[in-house]
Amino acid sequence: MSHNQRKIKVAVVGAGAAGLCAGRHLVAESEIFSCDIYEQQDDVGGTWRYSPQVGMDDYGLPIHSSMYKNLRTNLPKEVMAFPDFPFKESDKSFLHHTEVLSYLQEYGKHFNVYQQIKFQTLVENVQPLQSPNKELTWKLVARNLKTDENLEEVYDAVMVCNGHYSVPYIPEIEGLHSFNGLLIHSHDYRDAKKFKNLKVVVLGAGASGIDIALEVSKFAKEVVLSHNTPAKTCPLPDNMIQEKGIESVSESSVTFLDKKIYNCDAIIICTGYLYTYPFLHPDCKVEIGDQKVSPLYLHLFHTYFPTLAIWAIPKLIIPFPIYDQQVKVFLKFLKGIIELPSEKIMLAETEKDFEDRLEQGFKPRHAHNMPGKWQWEYDDKLSSFGKIDPIPNVIRNIYQHVHHERVVDVLNYKKVKYSIVDNENFSFS
Repeated sequence: MSHNQRKIKVAVVGAGAAGLCAGRHLVAESEIFSCDIYEQQDDVGGTWRYSPQVGMDDYGLPIHSSMYKNLRTNLPKEVMAFPDFPFKESDKSFLHHTEVLSYLQEYGKHFNVYQQIKFQTLVENVQPLQSPNKELTWKLVARNLKTDENLEEVYDAVMVCNGHYSVPYIPEIEGLHSFNGLLIHSHDYRDAKKFKNLKVVVLGAGASGIDIALEVSKFAKEVVLSHNTPAKTCPLPDNMIQEKGIESVSESSVTFLDKKIYNCDAIIICTGYLYTYPFLHPDCKVEIGDQKVSPLYLHLFHTYFPTLAIWAIPKLIIPFPIYDQQVKVFLKFLKGIIELPSEKIMLAETEKDFEDRLEQGFKPRHAHNMPGKWQWEYDDKLSSFGKIDPIPNVIRNIYQHVHHERVVDVLNYKKVKYSIVDNENFSFS
């Protein structure tokens, strides 16, 4: 870059895993980029920052984290790590959440990301500015939560990394709010003790639904795992049964879709989270309908304003390595090394991706889900477009192995210890 060219100025919203990864790559090319990272909490880690509090924080903002006290990762550290920063050696593959948080803090320190972060600073507005010479820039307004002062800056690009595990998705279920027992979303679940001797219905059999149901089963009288996916065939605790999803709820019971009625004391809703970007001005033209964020090319670039990109849209993925891939590709685009196709082609490809899903039996709200081979096809597309190396086969192979183990033995799969042998092979014990 010649001396007369100014640096590309980038704003990063959030200092969780994705925001730290953005910062790590921006700082590494500080001769080309300058960046500010905005974080509403007082340290890095995003959703990995456990808070015993639920409800509101000291500033009247909703508690961000959905971490519970005993959460252990459902992916081994061997596949979770960023590619250039392995986890510390330990005798376990599946880590307690506190170990992941300290890993993220170490990563931020190692790559000198901390000095770019404005902590306790809430982004309130991001808006595109079109100047007469057609150069698109972004106005960002943020508020310092301690002093209540507003900051306003203009950037060349915005990387939205605020995550999607903080605003609960609660399905509309008839009578849900008439329930007199204990009713919580997994976002507010912290430990199982309050379910002692209760009959508990857990709605949803995704990773956290199963995890929480297993944990609660150690204290509860009985746990019903209520879901609409195929019944789990692996051994489950003796006091745990499976039923269809919930059709309706009364003051003291639930009615499942097959009309069975079950009297219960507690309902835990594990139906996931909403994508939400309250700081994006309507001029950003980002639409969120039924768990689908559009218009996004490659589940990342804003099709009309590609200098705005959103992280952590894909679900059912290995998050840190995929974020790293996305950051590398986005920064190559900002540097002008790769070019996006025309708007028309981007829209057509995005539509085809969605149609392919529907044909494969996905529901419309699974527009960004990437189970099984979908994740690797996504990584292949991203890496071929960005001219970067795809995620190594060994990571893919371990991931498939873990997935298989989880299906056949959900009670014990976290006891397996994995080791990476080379770029293709792994061992486990």
